[in-house]
Amino acid sequence: MTVAGDAGVVARVLVVAAHPDDVDFGMAGTVATWTAAGTEVAYLIVTDGDAGGFDRSISRPEMAAMRRDEQRAAAKTVGVDQVMFLGYTDGRLVPSIELRRDISRVVRQFRPDRLVCQSPERTWQRIGASHPDHLAAGEAAVCAVYPDARNPFAHPELLAAGLEPHIVPELWLMAGREPNHYVDVTDTAERKLAALRCHASQLPEVEAVETRVRGWLAATAAAGGLPEGRLAEAFQVVHTA
Repeated sequence: MTVAGDAGVVARVLVVAAHPDDVDFGMAGTVATWTAAGTEVAYLIVTDGDAGGFDRSISRPEMAAMRRDEQRAAAKTVGVDQVMFLGYTDGRLVPSIELRRDISRVVRQFRPDRLVCQSPERTWQRIGASHPDHLAAGEAAVCAVYPDARNPFAHPELLAAGLEPHIVPELWLMAGREPNHYVDVTDTAERKLAALRCHASQLPEVEAVETRVRGWLAATAAAGGLPEGRLAEAFQVVHTA
């Protein structure tokens, strides 16, 4: 198990998540530490989140557009300018060959040193972290890291389009079953909460959410052995090379 204040500085990080707001719940504090250190971070959101929200008077295309805007605004609060959307249907995601190909395409284009995604394994301690879309996005992203993006013979249409293979040396899982790396986000927690507040369509009781998130961060810090009063986010880090 390791604990890091800066989480290890690399040049580029690609974060893959199923829905708008998943990154902000899962790791926006860590993202803020990376961008502050000069790392270029990009988000790849697999769905538009059109099955989200609580107001039935809002059409699903309107909700999707709203959530895309919310995610872009949230990203900016933690220093991320590049947010990409694949546009898969919210609530019906599966780790298909097509999804693996589409994530692999972005990996070969962006060529990250680290890819962060949701865990493909269900956790029973907090079932909300294991939405079926999260599991599917995580499985497809893991498959994109190994073996698809690095294999010149996987998805030959990518090679035909001039996208050379790329090896991602580090895979970080959010909500992994075996966290082994804790990032101190005490100094960036307010930016994480600001990012979450951008998702107004999803958070009708934002004060309660902020209290709950602070509790999660404090409990994570304690699990990682950080001193009392610190806040942390946890990851399961896998070295792939």
